[in-house]
Amino acid sequence: MDGLMDNNGRFPLEAWFWEMPVCTRWWTTATVLCAGLVQCHLLTPFQLFYSYRAVFVKAQYWRLLTTFLYFGPFSMDLLFHVYFQQRYSRLLEESSGRSPAHFSWLLFYAMSSLLLLSPFIGMPFLGHPLSSTLVYIWSRRNPDTLMSFLGVLVFRAPYLPWVLIAVSYVLHGLIPKDEILGVVIGHIWYFFNDVYPPLHNGSKPLDPPMWWRRLIEGRPREEETNDETANGVDNEFAVAGAGPEVPAPDMR
Repeated sequence: MDGLMDNNGRFPLEAWFWEMPVCTRWWTTATVLCAGLVQCHLLTPFQLFYSYRAVFVKAQYWRLLTTFLYFGPFSMDLLFHVYFQQRYSRLLEESSGRSPAHFSWLLFYAMSSLLLLSPFIGMPFLGHPLSSTLVYIWSRRNPDTLMSFLGVLVFRAPYLPWVLIAVSYVLHGLIPKDEILGVVIGHIWYFFNDVYPPLHNGSKPLDPPMWWRRLIEGRPREEETNDETANGVDNEFAVAGAGPEVPAPDMR
């Protein structure tokens, strides 16, 4: 048993879990837990999907979250979606400096956008488009990363969302509205965070506001740094007065 543990005395699955950033960790946990509760018949999908009437008329507010957590019963399809969700969520969260405020604000933006659009397109479960949003943003931020599909098709990361849309269309024979919606929402975020700022003196309209950063992270580090600098300057006056390219992931 000791040979299976890492240097911290943890099993590989345990180490993998605790190495995930906090937002990705709990989102992945809630997704698996939700599927398990449905599999054990403690919940039904009818209690989880998003409905404007159910939420705002019948006050079933939990649906605002559970609609993003249910991907179906335990199956290979569920494992596929959980893998994509945690992988690209983790990559994005780590690229944000493991800042819960910045990444949680991205999730809040994407979830709010999907909830607003859901009644118009008849999409009760929104986990797939949310994952698609994260995949799109990551792919645009890593334009030189090479991807491979089943070891046959090799392409660069920006084509990943379109490859997934094509595969979904081939497998199901339907245009994947959920993934296309995720691409649209992801492109809006990408534009205002990566394309817009260099053209407008660094302005980032979709950056988390200060109240959100205080709520999620407590006192922002910038304020603490500025206070420390100011205190250092005050003390000096007082004394004077007294005297890597991301490796190419494999989609297999």
